Amino acid sequence: MKLRKGEALEYHQQGRPGKMETIPSKPYSTQRDLSLAYSPGVAEPCLAIAENLDDVYKYTSKGNLVAVISNGTAVLGLGNIGPEASKPVMEGKALLFKIFSDIDVFDIEIKTTDPEEFINTVVNIAPTFGGINLEDIKAPEAFEIERRLKEKLDIPVMHDDQHGTAIISSAGLLNALELSNKNISNVKVVISGAGASAITCAKLYVSLGVKREHIIMCDSKGVIKPSRGNLPPQKALFANEVEAKSLKDALVDADMFLGLSRANIVSKEMVKSMADHPIIFALANPDPEIAYADAVAARPDAIIATGRSDHPNQVNNVLGFPYIFRGALDVRATTINEEMKLAAVKAIANLAKQPVPEEVNIAYNEKNMSFGKEFIIPKPLDFRLITAVAPAVAKAAMESGVAKNPITNWREYAEELNKRLGLDDKIIKGLIQRARRDLKKVVFAEADNYKVLKAAQIVRDEGIAMPILLGDKEKINQIAKHYQLEIDDLPIIDPRSEQEEASREKFGEFYFEKRRRSGVTRYEAIKQMRERNYYGSAMVKLGLADALISGITRNYPNTLKPALQIIGKETGLNKIAGMYVLITKKGPLFLADTTINYNPTAEELVEITLLTAKAVERFKIKPRIAMLSYSNFGSSEGEDSIKVSKAVKILHKDYPKLIVDGEIQANVALNKELMKEMFPFSVLSKTGANTLIFPNLSAGNIAYKLIQEMGAREAIGPILLGMKKPVHVLQLGSTIREIVNMVAVASVDAQTR
Repeated sequence: MKLRKGEALEYHQQGRPGKMETIPSKPYSTQRDLSLAYSPGVAEPCLAIAENLDDVYKYTSKGNLVAVISNGTAVLGLGNIGPEASKPVMEGKALLFKIFSDIDVFDIEIKTTDPEEFINTVVNIAPTFGGINLEDIKAPEAFEIERRLKEKLDIPVMHDDQHGTAIISSAGLLNALELSNKNISNVKVVISGAGASAITCAKLYVSLGVKREHIIMCDSKGVIKPSRGNLPPQKALFANEVEAKSLKDALVDADMFLGLSRANIVSKEMVKSMADHPIIFALANPDPEIAYADAVAARPDAIIATGRSDHPNQVNNVLGFPYIFRGALDVRATTINEEMKLAAVKAIANLAKQPVPEEVNIAYNEKNMSFGKEFIIPKPLDFRLITAVAPAVAKAAMESGVAKNPITNWREYAEELNKRLGLDDKIIKGLIQRARRDLKKVVFAEADNYKVLKAAQIVRDEGIAMPILLGDKEKINQIAKHYQLEIDDLPIIDPRSEQEEASREKFGEFYFEKRRRSGVTRYEAIKQMRERNYYGSAMVKLGLADALISGITRNYPNTLKPALQIIGKETGLNKIAGMYVLITKKGPLFLADTTINYNPTAEELVEITLLTAKAVERFKIKPRIAMLSYSNFGSSEGEDSIKVSKAVKILHKDYPKLIVDGEIQANVALNKELMKEMFPFSVLSKTGANTLIFPNLSAGNIAYKLIQEMGAREAIGPILLGMKKPVHVLQLGSTIREIVNMVAVASVDAQTR
């Protein structure tokens, strides 16, 4: 994936600057709501907390609120850049906490390098929070700051730079040892780097069973030995008097190399000197101590991990900290102790040995990931991490006596964890990863629009599809130059140019043959090919491209008409339909028909429903369909309710395996508890609905636009259903992200045909 400086800056400043915002969790629309939220109603929880401090967890957000705190002295690989410059990283950490474990975060940047002042500041603000995540604080101060804060506070405190890498690499180490058939008590470990992360890794390895005397730690001066003298206490812990003087010497016959230092300091010859089946964790970022390809070439028998996502076995802290804090918060742990960290290690290691769900395989463009040399650590997008790691940490907290609110029903807890996350944007990530599996050629019919051109660049950079740009070359290149877009390697076709005369003739002849009995002359057919939607549709129809994207600057019918005339509907279909996917907090919601059919008959509703069900299944989701009306199962008769009821009867009779029911009101369809209470006989009472079929275009169009504006996190659509080949019509004014998502849909659509 290629990221540019300008893109990163634009991402952080677009819309509301930064990456996080706070959102009210209680009603606030009436005077009564405000009186309860603030004065005078707020006095009651204040008094209750004053009487019993533990009630702060009952009446405030403290129990789900973590502070991500830094002074900016060791930010990523950027060094001591100060608290203000560290804020984008801290906001990013807050984002990861939220999306992976539904933990709310305030990021706090403290302007001091004095450990004492830093500690006092954190202690004084700690009553606000349920946990403290220390971040990007340089060693050796980081050790003392964390130790002192853990002593002073009765909430979980963890410096993730130290413990995150230690926990994830420890999980990888356990599995690598199992695969290489080595005993942890016998392995010789060489560590390059002696900062906070390296020392904490070494400590955790010792807790797992590595012998301290079997660890050789190297810093910039060479092997750390007692004879060097004047060693800081943390380095002195791992100072062993050995013959080796350098990293090269130390690696001879070593079983494991852990790199937490800098790029390209380990050669092929050095790894060749290691023991049989060596374990090589080269974790320097962005470039490891030895390039992955060089390590593989030098030692085919090695098990290798890096910090990079483009190689197998990425050691990524996001596998740990969101779920460790989730488990700690949920039992109100007073600390994060060694037992909890070891529980996280074992849970992560064990998850890598379990069968990988299809959704995870798809997300990473793999057919069947399984435990082995190239899969010793789970993937960050594995949705099972929260239910594997958080309960393990919570149990360890309870068993070690630091949990103030023990969990009694673990099944309910697992369900609660899953509900916290829903599917979020996993559906979009999954689509993009599936698109990358088999790149398709996608025609962008409006490439002279900045948003479309920017989306084409992103699609190319991220390997989602191969864009083909239609439009005036000079204008497109001017736009690219003005916005500093890199599109030199993208094909640009101007259907009006002399160079395309032969193609216009060819496409026009095809169009004429197809439409000559519909009043189209040969001259008109060829002339029509100067118009980009006709030209692009012909490219797709004749196999020169796989999909067409258009519509951002034109109304829906004018974009759809050329595609219908040239590409046409799927064989046997009477109707096409439009579907929207709305990503909500409760998961994806599929809505149809939202864009095509004004007032479908009962039979046409059946066809729309079947098209929609097929499309939902392409997203690897089982459709649970509610046929909507203003009536609940005949409670109010009228033209719409009668027609919807008739459609449901046809579907029940002819497609008994389809989960579908109605006619039903929208609120009932989406409220499983209400459905169960009022209509327990319905098949939807057990599951609720994730797919809504509307009785007419007005209802569908109004509904999706209201949901999109009022509550949906993201929208994909409108997705055109029932065409012979993938054609998707954008909304007027679609965002760049929406265009990219539609290209992913189009690519996956093309793959499945």
